Amino acid sequence: MSSCPSSVLEADHRELTASFEAFIRKELVPLAADLPEDADLPPAELRDYVRRRSAALGFYAGDYPEELGGSGMPFTAVVLLHHAAGRSGCPLAPYALAGSDGPSPLLRHGTPEQIERYLKPLVRGEAVRCLALTEPHAGSDAFQLTTTAVRDEATGEWVLKGRKTFVSNADRADFTIVVASAGGEPTAFVVEAGNPGLRIGQRYDGMSGEPLYELLLEDARVPADAVIGGPDGVGSALGNGMDSLSRGRLVVAAMCDGIAEYALEQGIAYARERRAFGERIGAYQHVQEHLVTSRAEIEAAKLLTLACARLVDDGTEAPENAALAKLTSSETAVRVVDRALQVHGATGWVRGHPLEYLYRYVRSMTIIEGTSEIQKVIVARSMGLG
Repeated sequence: MSSCPSSVLEADHRELTASFEAFIRKELVPLAADLPEDADLPPAELRDYVRRRSAALGFYAGDYPEELGGSGMPFTAVVLLHHAAGRSGCPLAPYALAGSDGPSPLLRHGTPEQIERYLKPLVRGEAVRCLALTEPHAGSDAFQLTTTAVRDEATGEWVLKGRKTFVSNADRADFTIVVASAGGEPTAFVVEAGNPGLRIGQRYDGMSGEPLYELLLEDARVPADAVIGGPDGVGSALGNGMDSLSRGRLVVAAMCDGIAEYALEQGIAYARERRAFGERIGAYQHVQEHLVTSRAEIEAAKLLTLACARLVDDGTEAPENAALAKLTSSETAVRVVDRALQVHGATGWVRGHPLEYLYRYVRSMTIIEGTSEIQKVIVARSMGLG
């Protein structure tokens, strides 16, 4: 066992994590080696292959029940897999685990028919979905909805109208989960690709190369059974959304912990080899300060993430726990990558270096799944301060 404090909590699922790391090393790293150096985002066909292959091996949606195509893993194991993906440094590894294009609130709140039709293909890596929640003028207050859903009493259909923004995978999703206001109550709907009232608007290219999209709902008609959760699902999207966001935030935290660990390893290796003024630069106190501080912060973040994941497995899914872990790990990863790049100097700044990409990529982690400021609000309220 490693002497790192976090290894105490990693030991339970070490064999599983080692199997996943072997999959990355033997199958994904060779595939990634063929990617162009200037390509931030792997081709869609390759991402789809990685998802399907990982699903066949039981990693992709590992915490989902076996009858749905998952492996029934504890959530702690899933968190450790995301950590391993981030730590690998392989650009294909994150696609081997369910993220924004994978399983969703459908597991815990979908009807049996919705689970069969939409969730099972996601778990098998055979389908892609996207979430349309954020609106142009709402930002972090995502449930202040102007997108509306009105029931057509003559047909029983719902008519959706509004505008969503910063939607991942919108260009290739088989269906979209749209959150709209039904009589003033947030409600989640499944809108299948090809719906004539659903149109892609503006495209935004992010710093790390991932495109995001605007979605326009122009009197999009969906059947009555498109409400996630059936008739009881009307007005329940706020509670269901927070439920799902908590697990999503812990997954992001784990990925950030892994990225930070990878960046630290890069910094240590360079500091041991690079010489300046007759010494390896790792002998200089300022360089040591960067690397030792990073190690201390990473260990603290990892322990917090793993402890929160274990609480989930024990039945405690407090939103403030996930918020605290996501806040800590994402901010830590940004600092660690920044320090590792500083240790490398111009070498790490050059286009094509792993740290150059990570410097752009990791910044988004303090924004997705709720900004750092929103995480602080959640934690503050749990402390009786809001």
